[in-house]
Amino acid sequence: MTQKQKSIVSGVSILGVAGIICKVVGVLYRIPLTNIITQDGMGVYSTVYPTYNLLLAISSAGLPVAISRMMAHYITREDPDNARRIFRTALRILLILGAVTAVLMLALSGALAASHNDPDTRLGFMAIAPSLFFVCAMSAYRGFLQGQRNMVPTAISQLIEQIGRVFVALPLAYVGMRQGDTPNIALGVAGALLGSTLAEGVSLIYMLFQHRRSAQALEKVPQDPNAKPLTTKKIISQLLLVAVPITLGACIVPLAGFIDSHMIRPLMEGAGIDKDVARILYGAYTGPVITLINVPTAIAMAMGTNLVPDIAAGLARNDKAYVAKETGIGLKMAAVVGFPCSVGMSMLAKPILYLCYRSGYEVQYLNIAAELLQISALTIVLFTMVQATSGILQGAGKQYIPMITLVVGVAMKIALNYTLVRNPEINIHGAPWASLLCYTVSMVPNLYYVCKYTSYRFSVTDVVVKPLLCAALMGEAVYILWNAFFGDPGHLNGLILVIGILLCVAAGIAVYVATALWIHAVNVENLPAKAQKIIRRFMRA
Repeated sequence: MTQKQKSIVSGVSILGVAGIICKVVGVLYRIPLTNIITQDGMGVYSTVYPTYNLLLAISSAGLPVAISRMMAHYITREDPDNARRIFRTALRILLILGAVTAVLMLALSGALAASHNDPDTRLGFMAIAPSLFFVCAMSAYRGFLQGQRNMVPTAISQLIEQIGRVFVALPLAYVGMRQGDTPNIALGVAGALLGSTLAEGVSLIYMLFQHRRSAQALEKVPQDPNAKPLTTKKIISQLLLVAVPITLGACIVPLAGFIDSHMIRPLMEGAGIDKDVARILYGAYTGPVITLINVPTAIAMAMGTNLVPDIAAGLARNDKAYVAKETGIGLKMAAVVGFPCSVGMSMLAKPILYLCYRSGYEVQYLNIAAELLQISALTIVLFTMVQATSGILQGAGKQYIPMITLVVGVAMKIALNYTLVRNPEINIHGAPWASLLCYTVSMVPNLYYVCKYTSYRFSVTDVVVKPLLCAALMGEAVYILWNAFFGDPGHLNGLILVIGILLCVAAGIAVYVATALWIHAVNVENLPAKAQKIIRRFMRA
């Protein structure tokens, strides 16, 4: 494995490990948060976030990718001066967008609360609004560093955000809930969201320091004396050419969440479900379920982030063999990670939810959430492949393709939601099936265009058959172990649940890794150096 090939693996390792840690902390954070603001508060909390995520995607999703890709291109061509010009221009744009969206959410907080028919959400919208400015500014610095293949600051800034939420948001939520004679859900939720905003501000300060250090390192890159300086007009046009399709594509999933937040609860209420029950069910689905499936998708996000500058740099050198090889590695990694995560999460859905949320939700809602998680977990492998293919296409300059495929997928998701959720016998259970359809519809054409534009020959055996077989054997082992020794998680205490889940996870990993190495679903030489040493030492023993 060459040094160039190692870059994607090491970059994914750094961002992937940090991302998983952040997602695990996020899951653990929601356990005490649910206990503090109650299951009703989680319904309010989950109602605020879709609007925030949509505005965040509009303001900051595309430009960081454009910065990363364009900087990688010009640095590869020994033109750091233009790379710096690109960053400065993009930073100004992001600062303006961040300020506008933050003010917009503050000004429209009352109207947004009214649109959800939930006045408890207004303070939440106000508390999270400044975070839009902080994240927009921070995304510019992340793009600057990622364009230089430096993923460590991004990873650390993500950790700062999550740790800040634990130590700031939870106390603020606790204080907010106790304002008044009865629990104050509106202030409790607002306190939690304000804590998130403060954590983003601290993370931005860290990225400012990292940018200064990285800017000094960029000074050492040789400058081609024949390179022509880019004008501001040309930089903006190039940024927009890359960023607009990516932004539109990135807005699609948050837009679907935004529509869901206005759609799912009214559809359930129209099907005869009580308003308070509908809020709890919606909170359970968008809270515990979506939070848990987002843990392994952190690796997918890391893959997409790394593939953009990697593919862009290969194309800048006109190295088609390198681009095809990196594409193959990226897709294979997506499958090797996605399949076992989907199967494992689905198999252990009920034990995990009982362990994490038994004190925050009534048993009937926990059982429904477990059913939702069993289905939703299957979206992990689809989402992982969509992220990998989107990163490859964005790096190849075909960023409009994943945008279009996601538009079609989300349109079908909304249509299926409307059909299933309004059915009283299906209601909230229709939402995860709609998500499965969405990512399947997006993934299939993405794979076709990846092969078309990177000269990669898709291998069904390597990308589908081998990882799926390993995951199936792993799932069988987990199923037998859990049912033989543990059974219904509702009858187990917390310690037994922890032991059972850890044993099943360890057994599943052992079966999956052993099978993957045996049938060459994973090649040892494609792993990070430390992992290679551990596996080879184990095999020798």
